[in-house]
Amino acid sequence: MAGTTRAPTVVVVMGVSGSGKSTVGRLLAERLAVPFVEADDLHPAANRAKMAAGHPLDDEDRRPWLQSLADWIREATDTGRGGVMACSALKRAYRDQFRRAGAGVWFLHLTLDEEIAEPRVAGRVGHFMPARLVGSQYDTLEPLRPDEPGLAVDASADPLAIVEQASRAVRATG
Repeated sequence: MAGTTRAPTVVVVMGVSGSGKSTVGRLLAERLAVPFVEADDLHPAANRAKMAAGHPLDDEDRRPWLQSLADWIREATDTGRGGVMACSALKRAYRDQFRRAGAGVWFLHLTLDEEIAEPRVAGRVGHFMPARLVGSQYDTLEPLRPDEPGLAVDASADPLAIVEQASRAVRATG
């Protein structure tokens, strides 16, 4: 239909733990009427155990996890169903892997000060990521660069306001 825009195949809601990726991701997927996946659910048991023991993951630990996420993106692209993924995507190299997996991958970076993220993570119940690892995520974080498709927003804003801003930006990229 003339005048309509095509949304990106997959939106990756990225940021450090405690930034609200899961909340915003679920709401955004609902708004865009596409499937949602929580990347944490795809971590191998060994990764979960390592983090629960208070040890940050390294790139070797992340390799199979990132591949499974890239596979999800590839399937979402190939089938045309699209989707929203909540994933830390802390490094440019990880995001590049996702972009190679599917055309039209777009990033929503939820930015948040460490002083806000740490208490949020400490207050979560039943999650394998301890608050003492939040600092390691900030050490690893490479913010979106101008040549990466996406938008950075303040994660301390209301999740519905973030979703509204993101959905407008996603539709404008089509």
